[in-house]
Amino acid sequence: MLAALVLAALAGFVDAYAFVRLGGFFVSFMSGNTTQGAAALGTGDWNTARIALTLVMAFVAGVMLAAIVARAVTARAMAAVMALATLLLGAGAVSTLLSPAMVLPLLAGAMGAINGVFTRDGEVTIGITYFTGNLVRMGQSLAAALMGEGGGWVALRYLLLWLAFVGGAMGGATAEHAIGDQALWYAALASGWMTLLLARPAPARAA
Repeated sequence: MLAALVLAALAGFVDAYAFVRLGGFFVSFMSGNTTQGAAALGTGDWNTARIALTLVMAFVAGVMLAAIVARAVTARAMAAVMALATLLLGAGAVSTLLSPAMVLPLLAGAMGAINGVFTRDGEVTIGITYFTGNLVRMGQSLAAALMGEGGGWVALRYLLLWLAFVGGAMGGATAEHAIGDQALWYAALASGWMTLLLARPAPARAA
């Protein structure tokens, strides 16, 4: 659970950085980009539509790459997927200096990949970046708890994930305001640290 909270905070950090720094687009919230892109198409704002829908495609590409990596490296799938996200975040940080137009797609790809860290049988078990679904599950679990059917701890888990994302987003906005594009390097370093933690061998059980 701790790893999921850290990744949710990382996703919030990167999403807020991108939103503030790069013109009001999301790199982890694809529902927002879909609405923004569709509205832009409806009003003839072709540039906004192009950017928003490109981000959706980049996010999906990141999800696909993570799924391929996880299938290819089954022994350390979580660490391998996290390494992919770190590589994309690092490339995004470099792109702020060399190719600004590539920053948003690379970050969207990284956020898509990060959702592949927690999977079982090819299905995502913990959504790291799409919080509408998590809030729906939290509400359903709270309703179950109020009806005496249990679910309080499940609701708490989703609440903690949401709070981690909110905290990360606040940090990302603050870092962007204070240090600009350098904030991305901190995100890449945090992602690399998580990669190393997930790559550690599981502790041996006592006989």
